[in-house]
Amino acid sequence: MSSGGSAIRGSRVGSGPMGEQDHGFHAERIAVRYWDALGNETVRYFAANLPEEEIPDIIDCPTSGLPAGRDQHNPPALSKLEPYKTHLAYVKERRTEEEAAQLLEEALQQLRKRRGRLTPTN
Repeated sequence: MSSGGSAIRGSRVGSGPMGEQDHGFHAERIAVRYWDALGNETVRYFAANLPEEEIPDIIDCPTSGLPAGRDQHNPPALSKLEPYKTHLAYVKERRTEEEAAQLLEEALQQLRKRRGRLTPTN
C-alpha cells in the first residue's frame, strides 16, 4: 500500500470519475418569481415544457406565510381568515336539533345495551 492512504479519501461514494462535469441529465427549466404583500420574493423552478396553465398563479410565501403572486406591483391580498371552528361547530352546521337528539338517544341506547341496562336511569 502506498503512503498516500485510501484511494477514495475525499470523494463521495457514487460520485463518478474525478473531474466529470456532467452528472446526469438536467432538464430544461424556467424560473418563476412570486412576491407577497411585504415585498418578499420567492423563486420557484418548473419544467420548461410545462404548460402555462399548470404553473400556479399564487403560492404561499415560505418567508411570511402570506399568499404570493406573480405581479410584483400588485401582490395578492390576504384572504379573509375564517375563525377556528371546533368539531362540534361543524357538526351543529350539519345537524338540526331534532337530528342531534335522535342520534344522542340512539347512542345512549347502544351504551345501555352494552352495559346491561335497557331502561334509562334518572
